[in-house]
Amino acid sequence: AYRRSNGKAIELSAAFVPLIRFVILIGFTATLFLGGLKAANGELSVGTYGFMVFIIQRLLWPFTTLGQTLDQYQRAMASINRVMNLLDTPIAIPTGDRSLPTHQVKGEVDIQNITFSYVDRTPALKDLSLHIPAGQTIGIVGATGSGKSTLVKLLLRFYEIQQGQILIDGIDIRELRLRDLRRCMGWVSQEVFLFHGTVAENIAYGSFDASRSEIVQAAKLAEAHEFIEQLPQGYDTIVGERGQKLSGGQRQRLAIARAILKDPPILILDEATSAVDNETEAAIQRSLLTITQHRTTIAIAHRLSTIRQAHCIYVIEYGRIVERGTHEELLELNGLYTSLWRVQSGIRG
Repeated sequence: AYRRSNGKAIELSAAFVPLIRFVILIGFTATLFLGGLKAANGELSVGTYGFMVFIIQRLLWPFTTLGQTLDQYQRAMASINRVMNLLDTPIAIPTGDRSLPTHQVKGEVDIQNITFSYVDRTPALKDLSLHIPAGQTIGIVGATGSGKSTLVKLLLRFYEIQQGQILIDGIDIRELRLRDLRRCMGWVSQEVFLFHGTVAENIAYGSFDASRSEIVQAAKLAEAHEFIEQLPQGYDTIVGERGQKLSGGQRQRLAIARAILKDPPILILDEATSAVDNETEAAIQRSLLTITQHRTTIAIAHRLSTIRQAHCIYVIEYGRIVERGTHEELLELNGLYTSLWRVQSGIRG
């Protein structure tokens, strides 16, 4: 609807604005030519002729703004139609009515027989089940498109579960209020979103009552404090829209600091160190070992070295779990995980 409305506005502008200018040109030319002839023949005084030219100019040129005003009006109406369509869009994910105070969450996650597919696509997840005991760290690995991130989006209820169920502390997440569900989780995604504000404001987003000392401590744990101190105004430096003044690695460290500050019972790391160099990644991993202690953590990774300390690692292929176990147990299976490990480690054979 927005494209149609905007298209009509562009068509009208393309037709009306040149027409207005053409009319002005004809009127001005006619005045100059006819008035000039009459002045030359003595039928019109030179003073009157000059006055007519002046008046015509003053009267005709404002018509150019009429075309611009009409163009702006049409575009505004197209934007209003878009906003109204958005307001009329039904809520795709209905919230539950059961409360879940964050301080009461133990962090046990039970995913039972989940099947999910995007519109007009093959299933991204097929009858997938896994159990995460409270306080443990699991790793999820697999090729691009295997369904890893889809699982996280279902856990956060960005999409509705089509088949199966996900339980947190034995409660179906569809019964929970969305606000309570998402308050008990901290999510560090591959694509970091930062607002046009200061470094401190971006770290504290979601934890608005945090003190400056708590913000600094979270930044230190995320290995972000050092580069923040080197910024022109330190923690008060404006990062720009979407953090455009920072590098990818710096943005990702701020996102990790934001999750640390939130201190959620369940922490989700979706390629959390994908945009940092090896040295920074090693430092962040050391911090995460402390942060994830006694906290349910779901770590999705392409770099297997980042999850080798996990209590259990799940290997997903084509939406199904094909292998599970610790790092050492999976290497003994000599399967898909072993192949991935050899490729990343540079081991032949």
